Order: sequence, then structure tokens, then C-alpha cells
Amino acid sequence: MQHLDITVIHQALDWLQHRPVWLCTVLNTYGSAPRSPGSMMVADARHHFCGSLSGGCIEEDFLQRIAGGEFQAASQVVRYGEGGLTPDITLPCGGSLDILIEYLTPDDTNRGALQQISAALTGHYALEKSIILPYACQLNPSPGISGRHQVMYDECTIRLYLAAPPQLLIAGLSSVALYCAEFASALGFHVVVCENRSDVLDSFAPQLKPDITLHRQFPAKYIEQNGCHAATAVVALTHDPRMDDLTLMEAIGTPAFYLGAMGSQRNSTRRLQRLQTIAGFTPAQLARIHAPIGLALGSKTPAEIALAVMADIVRYKNHSLASSLPVKKG
Repeated sequence: MQHLDITVIHQALDWLQHRPVWLCTVLNTYGSAPRSPGSMMVADARHHFCGSLSGGCIEEDFLQRIAGGEFQAASQVVRYGEGGLTPDITLPCGGSLDILIEYLTPDDTNRGALQQISAALTGHYALEKSIILPYACQLNPSPGISGRHQVMYDECTIRLYLAAPPQLLIAGLSSVALYCAEFASALGFHVVVCENRSDVLDSFAPQLKPDITLHRQFPAKYIEQNGCHAATAVVALTHDPRMDDLTLMEAIGTPAFYLGAMGSQRNSTRRLQRLQTIAGFTPAQLARIHAPIGLALGSKTPAEIALAVMADIVRYKNHSLASSLPVKKG
């Protein structure tokens, strides 16, 4: 399933070949609002739009306003809901939201900016998008591993952090892997499962939900061919040394923020020894591998083990994000 923001940016690029577009980003919400900060929508003056700002509450009013010639500055912030443009439009539970509106004309500068944003959202790098109202944005490389949207702004300055959504790459299907895939999907991860064993596929593949991407391929081969971006966690959950070890041997050369393998303390120690002896892993490389994987919750069932795995992955993801971004002020 393609991430909605990527779809929005690709649609913006398509329309911008021929006509101006308005790129909108939710900056803040007050009370109940169906779309979180960082959510995007693009629209044109022909009443077309892609994405959403409020789940349908304000889109029609917004489209009428741009068709009527409003929002012609390169950037501006407007509020919908209480105290905003249209007090008569009620958001759920009386909420309101602030929206960044960027007016983009069809020129090489704006097309180039959208192409950079597209590359960031697909995992090539992370960007910080800076805007001083009412001027056009500036894009600069940013550290960090997580695609969770970060929005920081005051009266005239806005900073947005743009990167790929977090990804979970599961090497091999198992009962634990099924729960990990389900939990990760609910947490907003893009979930990729790699499995080539026909008997395992027959048993577990039918249980995968439609939003999980399944590649019927040996995991190490998939990583070799496709790599993975820095917002990726790679987990080996099969207890099959050939599959798990080769996955880690391939993944160690990627920028993935989390590498882990399931097993007891004894089996994990043996695995690290094998990787050091056979693959020549350095102490620094071995230290990247979480084995045994997951938080020490005393887990016994597949669901509990998957919970421990995902809790540890989220902990590392959020810690890395917090240490790489500036603190919001104001």
C-alpha cells in the first residue's frame, strides 16, 4: 500500500506540469481532528484534490476559495474551526486546525522541490523543510531515522521534518512474525515480509492482512537487491540459522536502525559467535544486533513475544528521532 503523502506529492508533480497547485499541510490540531499534524493534501483550481485535511469537513470550502482566487502568496497559514475562516463549519467535537498553504506555480524550482520531497518520503534521505511566511520553502538535509511527521512553528517560521514512514522488514514467516506484522501495521509501519519456503507460505501467507507486502523471496536476496532505508527495522524470527544468519549478514551493510533475531540467550550467543567467525563481523557490527530480540517482558506466547519485539523497535525509533531533532519552542 502506497503511503498517502507519497501519492499526494506524485499527484502534485503531475498537475504542476500544466497548472498551479496548492500544497496543504496540517500544522496543528485543537480538540478532536481526524488528520494529524504533517498530513498533506494537494488541490488545483479545477476543484480537483488528492489527500485530505479533515476527512471531508473543510475540503469543499477550501476548493471554493482557491477557485475564487484566494491564497495566492507563496505560503500562508489559515485556521479552520473555532476562531478560523469559517466559524459556521464545525469540526468533530468542536476541534480546529491550522493549515500551511503553499501556492506553487509550474516552474523548475517548484518541480525540483517536490521531487526532493518525493525522494525523502521514499527513503532516500531525510529533509527539513523551512518556511518564513509568506515566502517559498527551503529544503535542507536532516539527520534522523523516523518518518513520523514533526512540525515546529511560531507566528512566521515553520519547520517540517520529512522522511520515509518507518518500515518493518520481517525475514521469514512464523506465528510470532504474524503478530509482529499486525502490531507494526497498527503502529503505522510499512510492513514487508520475505519468505521463500513453500511449506511455510502455505501455512502462514493466507493469514497475512491485505496491507502487508509479501515477497516470495529469500530475505537476504531481497535485501541484497533492494536494500533498505534508515527508517527500517529488520527482524529475523524463524529459528532457522541459515535464514536468520544470512539475513543479518546482508542487513548489516544497510543503514537500518534496528537489527534483531529471535532466540534464547544461549542460541543468540552462538549466533553472534558464528557471525564473528564466518562473516568477520567486528564488535561494532555485532553490537548493532539485538539478540535475544525484544524487551525483557517475560514473554511466553507468540503474541507476547511480538509485543516485546515491537515495543523495543518503537523505543529505539523514538529515541533516535528525539535525539536528532530540535526541541519545539513557543
